[in-house]
Amino acid sequence: MNPFNYVRADDTGHALRLGASVEAAYLGGGTNLVDLMRETITRPEMLVDVTGLSDTIVETEGGGLLIGAAVRNTSLAAHRAVRSRYPVLTRAILAGASPQIRNMATVGGNMLQRTRCGYFYDVDGSRCNKRAPGTGCDAREGFNRNHAILGASELCVATHPSDMCVALAALDATVHLRGKRGSRTLPFTELHRLPLENPEIDTVLESGDLITAVELPPLPLAEASTYRKVRDRASYAFALVSIAAALKLDGDRIEDVRIALGGVAHKPWRALKAEAVLRNGPATQAAFRAAAAEELTDAVPLRDNAFKVDLVARLIIAVLGDLAGAAA
Repeated sequence: MNPFNYVRADDTGHALRLGASVEAAYLGGGTNLVDLMRETITRPEMLVDVTGLSDTIVETEGGGLLIGAAVRNTSLAAHRAVRSRYPVLTRAILAGASPQIRNMATVGGNMLQRTRCGYFYDVDGSRCNKRAPGTGCDAREGFNRNHAILGASELCVATHPSDMCVALAALDATVHLRGKRGSRTLPFTELHRLPLENPEIDTVLESGDLITAVELPPLPLAEASTYRKVRDRASYAFALVSIAAALKLDGDRIEDVRIALGGVAHKPWRALKAEAVLRNGPATQAAFRAAAAEELTDAVPLRDNAFKVDLVARLIIAVLGDLAGAAA
Protein backbone atom coordinates (compact mmCIF):
# COMPACT_ATOMS: atom_id res chain seq x y z
CA MET A 1 0.00 0.00 0.00
CA ASN A 2 1.37 3.43 -0.98
CA PRO A 3 1.64 6.35 1.48
CA PHE A 4 -1.37 8.68 1.60
CA ASN A 5 -2.83 11.55 3.60
CA TYR A 6 -6.10 11.26 5.52
CA VAL A 7 -8.54 14.10 6.18
CA ARG A 8 -11.98 13.90 7.74
CA ALA A 9 -14.32 16.29 5.92
CA ASP A 10 -16.20 18.81 8.08
CA ASP A 11 -19.04 19.22 5.58
CA THR A 12 -19.86 18.60 1.93
CA GLY A 13 -18.18 21.79 0.75
CA HIS A 14 -14.99 20.88 2.59
CA ALA A 15 -15.09 17.40 1.07
CA LEU A 16 -15.48 18.81 -2.44
CA ARG A 17 -12.56 21.19 -2.01
CA LEU A 18 -10.34 18.39 -0.79
CA GLY A 19 -11.55 16.03 -3.49
CA ALA A 20 -10.64 18.54 -6.20
CA SER A 21 -7.25 19.53 -4.80
CA VAL A 22 -5.14 16.39 -5.40
CA GLU A 23 -5.48 12.80 -6.55
CA ALA A 24 -8.04 12.07 -3.85
CA ALA A 25 -10.59 9.37 -3.09
CA TYR A 26 -13.66 9.67 -0.93
CA LEU A 27 -13.69 7.16 1.93
CA GLY A 28 -16.90 5.64 3.24
CA GLY A 29 -16.77 2.30 5.00
CA GLY A 30 -13.66 1.39 3.02
CA THR A 31 -14.67 -2.25 2.58
CA ASN A 32 -13.70 -2.19 -1.10
CA LEU A 33 -11.40 0.85 -1.33
CA VAL A 34 -8.95 -0.48 1.24
CA ASP A 35 -8.66 -3.76 -0.68
CA LEU A 36 -7.98 -1.85 -3.90
CA MET A 37 -5.31 0.23 -2.17
CA ARG A 38 -3.70 -2.81 -0.57
CA GLU A 39 -3.39 -4.45 -3.99
CA THR A 40 -2.06 -1.16 -5.45
CA ILE A 41 -4.88 -1.08 -7.99
CA THR A 42 -5.92 2.32 -6.64
CA ARG A 43 -3.29 4.75 -5.40
CA PRO A 44 -4.89 7.91 -4.01
CA GLU A 45 -2.68 10.59 -2.53
CA MET A 46 -5.42 11.56 -0.09
CA LEU A 47 -8.40 9.85 1.52
CA VAL A 48 -11.27 12.22 2.26
CA ASP A 49 -13.41 10.68 4.98
CA VAL A 50 -17.08 11.49 4.26
CA THR A 51 -18.68 9.09 6.73
CA GLY A 52 -19.90 11.95 8.90
CA LEU A 53 -21.86 13.52 6.06
CA SER A 54 -25.36 12.79 4.74
CA ASP A 55 -26.10 9.87 7.06
CA THR A 56 -29.87 10.28 7.45
CA ILE A 57 -32.97 8.79 5.83
CA VAL A 58 -35.83 11.26 5.38
CA GLU A 59 -39.29 11.15 3.84
CA THR A 60 -39.82 13.18 0.68
CA GLU A 61 -42.94 15.22 0.05
CA GLY A 62 -44.26 12.76 -2.49
CA GLY A 63 -43.91 9.78 -0.20
CA GLY A 64 -40.50 8.50 -1.26
CA LEU A 65 -37.25 8.32 0.69
CA LEU A 66 -34.05 10.37 0.47
CA ILE A 67 -31.19 8.18 1.68
CA GLY A 68 -27.91 9.84 2.58
CA ALA A 69 -24.82 8.39 0.92
CA ALA A 70 -23.17 7.80 4.32
CA VAL A 71 -26.03 5.67 5.67
CA ARG A 72 -24.70 2.25 6.65
CA ASN A 73 -26.07 -0.74 4.79
CA THR A 74 -27.30 -2.33 8.01
CA SER A 75 -29.26 0.79 8.96
CA LEU A 76 -30.84 1.02 5.52
CA ALA A 77 -31.92 -2.62 5.49
CA ALA A 78 -33.44 -2.29 8.97
CA HIS A 79 -35.32 0.97 8.33
CA ARG A 80 -39.04 0.50 8.87
CA ALA A 81 -40.12 2.36 5.73
CA VAL A 82 -37.64 0.42 3.59
CA ARG A 83 -38.79 -2.92 4.98
CA SER A 84 -42.47 -2.15 4.43
CA ARG A 85 -42.43 -0.10 1.18
CA TYR A 86 -39.29 -1.39 -0.60
CA PRO A 87 -38.73 -4.93 0.70
CA VAL A 88 -36.64 -5.79 -2.36
CA LEU A 89 -33.98 -3.37 -1.11
CA THR A 90 -33.84 -4.86 2.37
CA ARG A 91 -33.56 -8.37 0.94
CA ALA A 92 -30.85 -7.38 -1.51
CA ILE A 93 -28.73 -5.76 1.19
CA LEU A 94 -29.09 -8.73 3.54
CA ALA A 95 -28.04 -11.05 0.71
CA GLY A 96 -25.03 -8.90 -0.08
CA ALA A 97 -22.38 -9.48 2.54
CA SER A 98 -21.51 -10.55 6.06
CA PRO A 99 -23.04 -8.59 8.96
CA GLN A 100 -19.65 -7.10 9.76
CA ILE A 101 -19.28 -5.69 6.26
CA ARG A 102 -22.87 -4.40 6.21
CA ASN A 103 -22.20 -2.60 9.49
CA MET A 104 -19.28 -0.75 7.90
CA ALA A 105 -20.33 -0.30 4.28
CA THR A 106 -22.11 2.87 3.20
CA VAL A 107 -24.74 3.35 0.53
CA GLY A 108 -22.49 5.59 -1.56
CA GLY A 109 -19.56 3.23 -1.25
CA ASN A 110 -21.68 0.23 -2.20
CA MET A 111 -22.76 2.01 -5.35
CA LEU A 112 -19.14 2.67 -6.35
CA GLN A 113 -17.54 -0.67 -5.51
CA ARG A 114 -15.53 -2.21 -8.32
CA THR A 115 -15.67 -5.62 -9.94
CA ARG A 116 -14.47 -8.71 -8.08
CA CYS A 117 -13.06 -10.28 -11.27
CA GLY A 118 -10.05 -12.35 -10.24
CA TYR A 119 -8.01 -11.13 -13.19
CA PHE A 120 -8.65 -7.51 -12.16
CA TYR A 121 -7.15 -8.24 -8.72
CA ASP A 122 -4.23 -10.33 -10.03
CA VAL A 123 -1.90 -7.36 -10.43
CA ASP A 124 1.29 -9.31 -11.10
CA GLY A 125 0.00 -12.26 -13.08
CA SER A 126 -2.88 -11.25 -15.37
CA ARG A 127 -3.73 -8.85 -18.15
CA CYS A 128 -6.73 -6.64 -17.44
CA ASN A 129 -7.96 -3.73 -19.52
CA LYS A 130 -9.97 -2.42 -16.60
CA ARG A 131 -6.90 -2.20 -14.36
CA ALA A 132 -4.33 -1.40 -17.08
CA PRO A 133 -5.99 -0.19 -20.31
CA GLY A 134 -4.61 -1.71 -23.49
CA THR A 135 -3.01 -4.77 -21.90
CA GLY A 136 -5.74 -7.27 -22.80
CA CYS A 137 -8.39 -9.31 -21.01
CA ASP A 138 -7.27 -12.71 -19.73
CA ALA A 139 -10.80 -13.46 -18.53
CA ARG A 140 -12.08 -13.93 -22.08
CA GLU A 141 -10.07 -17.12 -22.55
CA GLY A 142 -9.47 -17.89 -18.88
CA PHE A 143 -11.78 -19.09 -16.14
CA ASN A 144 -14.88 -17.01 -16.87
CA ARG A 145 -17.68 -18.81 -15.06
CA ASN A 146 -18.64 -15.69 -13.09
CA HIS A 147 -18.43 -13.23 -15.97
CA ALA A 148 -20.86 -11.26 -18.12
CA ILE A 149 -23.33 -12.58 -20.67
CA LEU A 150 -24.96 -9.20 -21.44
CA GLY A 151 -23.48 -5.85 -22.47
CA ALA A 152 -19.84 -6.97 -22.48
CA SER A 153 -17.22 -5.88 -25.00
CA GLU A 154 -14.13 -7.40 -26.55
CA LEU A 155 -12.11 -5.51 -23.96
CA CYS A 156 -13.90 -6.53 -20.75
CA VAL A 157 -16.32 -9.18 -19.53
CA ALA A 158 -16.33 -8.27 -15.83
CA THR A 159 -19.56 -8.07 -13.83
CA HIS A 160 -20.76 -5.55 -11.27
CA PRO A 161 -20.71 -7.13 -7.77
CA SER A 162 -23.38 -5.20 -5.85
CA ASP A 163 -26.68 -6.71 -4.71
CA MET A 164 -28.03 -3.42 -3.39
CA CYS A 165 -27.51 -1.76 -6.76
CA VAL A 166 -29.66 -4.35 -8.53
CA ALA A 167 -32.56 -3.39 -6.27
CA LEU A 168 -31.94 0.33 -6.82
CA ALA A 169 -32.00 -0.22 -10.59
CA ALA A 170 -35.38 -1.93 -10.32
CA LEU A 171 -36.78 0.81 -8.08
CA ASP A 172 -36.17 3.72 -10.49
CA ALA A 173 -33.88 5.37 -7.93
CA THR A 174 -32.27 8.77 -8.53
CA VAL A 175 -28.68 9.65 -7.59
CA HIS A 176 -27.94 13.06 -6.04
CA LEU A 177 -24.48 14.48 -6.77
CA ARG A 178 -22.37 17.52 -6.00
CA GLY A 179 -19.26 18.49 -7.89
CA LYS A 180 -17.57 21.14 -10.00
CA ARG A 181 -20.85 21.73 -11.86
CA GLY A 182 -22.79 22.17 -8.64
CA SER A 183 -25.67 19.95 -7.55
CA ARG A 184 -27.34 17.64 -10.04
CA THR A 185 -29.24 14.36 -10.26
CA LEU A 186 -29.27 11.44 -12.65
CA PRO A 187 -31.28 8.23 -12.93
CA PHE A 188 -29.57 5.41 -11.08
CA THR A 189 -29.64 3.26 -14.23
CA GLU A 190 -27.38 5.85 -15.91
CA LEU A 191 -24.74 5.94 -13.15
CA HIS A 192 -22.79 2.86 -14.24
CA ARG A 193 -21.32 2.29 -17.70
CA LEU A 194 -21.00 -0.69 -19.96
CA PRO A 195 -17.33 -1.39 -20.82
CA LEU A 196 -17.40 -0.44 -24.53
CA GLU A 197 -13.93 0.90 -25.47
CA ASN A 198 -13.09 2.20 -21.98
CA PRO A 199 -13.64 -0.58 -19.43
CA GLU A 200 -11.44 1.25 -16.91
CA ILE A 201 -14.25 3.82 -16.46
CA ASP A 202 -16.96 2.34 -14.26
CA THR A 203 -19.35 5.29 -13.94
CA VAL A 204 -20.31 8.61 -15.52
CA LEU A 205 -19.05 10.54 -12.47
CA GLU A 206 -16.70 13.41 -13.18
CA SER A 207 -13.49 14.10 -11.28
CA GLY A 208 -14.28 15.26 -7.75
CA ASP A 209 -17.97 14.34 -7.91
CA LEU A 210 -19.43 13.27 -4.59
CA ILE A 211 -22.58 11.19 -4.26
CA THR A 212 -24.62 12.82 -1.50
CA ALA A 213 -27.80 10.73 -1.56
CA VAL A 214 -29.97 8.28 -3.44
CA GLU A 215 -33.70 8.93 -3.72
CA LEU A 216 -36.40 6.29 -3.95
CA PRO A 217 -39.60 7.48 -5.63
CA PRO A 218 -43.04 6.75 -4.20
CA LEU A 219 -43.68 3.38 -5.82
CA PRO A 220 -46.66 1.39 -4.47
CA LEU A 221 -45.65 -1.37 -6.87
CA ALA A 222 -42.52 -1.92 -4.77
CA GLU A 223 -44.52 -3.16 -1.79
CA ALA A 224 -44.91 -6.42 -3.74
CA SER A 225 -41.23 -6.86 -4.55
CA THR A 226 -38.51 -9.37 -3.82
CA TYR A 227 -34.85 -10.20 -4.41
CA ARG A 228 -33.44 -13.62 -5.12
CA LYS A 229 -29.78 -14.50 -5.44
CA VAL A 230 -28.20 -17.65 -6.84
CA ARG A 231 -24.65 -18.25 -5.59
CA ASP A 232 -22.23 -21.10 -5.12
CA ARG A 233 -22.73 -21.23 -1.37
CA ALA A 234 -25.38 -19.91 0.99
CA SER A 235 -22.90 -17.93 3.09
CA TYR A 236 -21.19 -14.73 1.96
CA ALA A 237 -20.62 -15.01 -1.80
CA PHE A 238 -21.16 -12.86 -4.87
CA ALA A 239 -24.05 -13.65 -7.19
CA LEU A 240 -23.79 -15.98 -10.12
CA VAL A 241 -27.15 -14.49 -11.08
CA SER A 242 -29.64 -12.42 -9.11
CA ILE A 243 -32.96 -10.70 -9.72
CA ALA A 244 -34.85 -7.79 -8.19
CA ALA A 245 -38.49 -7.79 -9.24
CA ALA A 246 -41.82 -6.15 -8.47
CA LEU A 247 -45.21 -6.98 -9.95
CA LYS A 248 -48.65 -5.36 -9.85
CA LEU A 249 -51.70 -7.19 -11.18
CA ASP A 250 -55.11 -6.00 -12.25
CA GLY A 251 -57.02 -9.25 -12.14
CA ASP A 252 -55.06 -11.61 -14.37
CA ARG A 253 -53.40 -8.75 -16.25
CA ILE A 254 -49.95 -7.36 -15.43
CA GLU A 255 -50.53 -3.66 -14.81
CA ASP A 256 -46.89 -2.87 -14.05
CA VAL A 257 -43.60 -4.67 -13.52
CA ARG A 258 -39.97 -3.95 -12.65
CA ILE A 259 -37.06 -6.34 -13.24
CA ALA A 260 -33.32 -5.88 -12.77
CA LEU A 261 -30.61 -8.53 -12.96
CA GLY A 262 -27.27 -8.94 -11.20
CA GLY A 263 -24.24 -11.08 -12.01
CA VAL A 264 -24.83 -10.79 -15.75
CA ALA A 265 -23.27 -7.49 -16.86
CA HIS A 266 -20.75 -4.74 -16.20
CA LYS A 267 -23.57 -2.78 -14.49
CA PRO A 268 -26.83 -3.64 -12.73
CA TRP A 269 -28.94 -4.74 -15.69
CA ARG A 270 -32.45 -3.28 -15.99
CA ALA A 271 -34.49 -5.82 -17.96
CA LEU A 272 -36.45 -3.33 -20.05
CA LYS A 273 -37.15 -5.76 -22.88
CA ALA A 274 -38.72 -8.26 -20.50
CA GLU A 275 -40.77 -5.54 -18.82
CA ALA A 276 -42.13 -4.35 -22.18
CA VAL A 277 -43.21 -7.87 -23.10
CA LEU A 278 -45.00 -8.34 -19.78
CA ARG A 279 -46.70 -4.99 -19.24
CA ASN A 280 -50.46 -5.14 -19.95
CA GLY A 281 -50.23 -8.84 -20.72
CA PRO A 282 -51.32 -11.99 -18.89
CA ALA A 283 -49.55 -13.18 -15.74
CA THR A 284 -48.84 -16.67 -17.05
CA GLN A 285 -45.85 -18.96 -17.16
CA ALA A 286 -45.87 -18.67 -20.95
CA ALA A 287 -45.68 -14.88 -20.71
CA PHE A 288 -42.87 -15.04 -18.17
CA ARG A 289 -40.98 -17.45 -20.41
CA ALA A 290 -41.44 -15.20 -23.45
CA ALA A 291 -40.24 -12.17 -21.49
CA ALA A 292 -37.11 -13.98 -20.35
CA ALA A 293 -36.37 -15.15 -23.89
CA GLU A 294 -36.72 -11.59 -25.22
CA GLU A 295 -34.37 -10.19 -22.57
CA LEU A 296 -31.75 -12.81 -23.37
CA THR A 297 -31.86 -12.38 -27.15
CA ASP A 298 -28.54 -10.54 -27.15
CA ALA A 299 -26.81 -12.72 -24.54
CA VAL A 300 -23.26 -13.74 -25.51
CA PRO A 301 -22.03 -16.43 -23.12
CA LEU A 302 -18.39 -17.37 -22.71
CA ARG A 303 -16.90 -20.84 -22.54
CA ASP A 304 -17.59 -21.41 -18.84
CA ASN A 305 -20.78 -19.41 -18.22
CA ALA A 306 -23.30 -20.50 -20.83
CA PHE A 307 -25.32 -21.97 -17.95
CA LYS A 308 -26.18 -18.41 -16.91
CA VAL A 309 -28.51 -17.97 -19.88
CA ASP A 310 -30.76 -20.79 -18.74
CA LEU A 311 -30.32 -19.84 -15.10
CA VAL A 312 -31.49 -16.26 -15.74
CA ALA A 313 -34.53 -17.49 -17.63
CA ARG A 314 -35.47 -19.92 -14.88
CA LEU A 315 -34.98 -17.26 -12.23
CA ILE A 316 -37.20 -14.72 -14.02
CA ILE A 317 -39.95 -17.31 -14.51
CA ALA A 318 -39.79 -18.56 -10.91
CA VAL A 319 -39.68 -15.15 -9.21
CA LEU A 320 -42.44 -13.63 -11.33
CA GLY A 321 -44.52 -16.73 -10.76
CA ASP A 322 -44.10 -16.39 -7.00
CA LEU A 323 -45.01 -12.69 -7.09
CA ALA A 324 -48.05 -13.34 -9.24
CA GLY A 325 -49.19 -16.11 -6.92
CA ALA A 326 -48.81 -13.88 -3.88
CA ALA A 327 -50.71 -11.06 -5.58
CA ALA A 328 -53.54 -13.37 -6.57
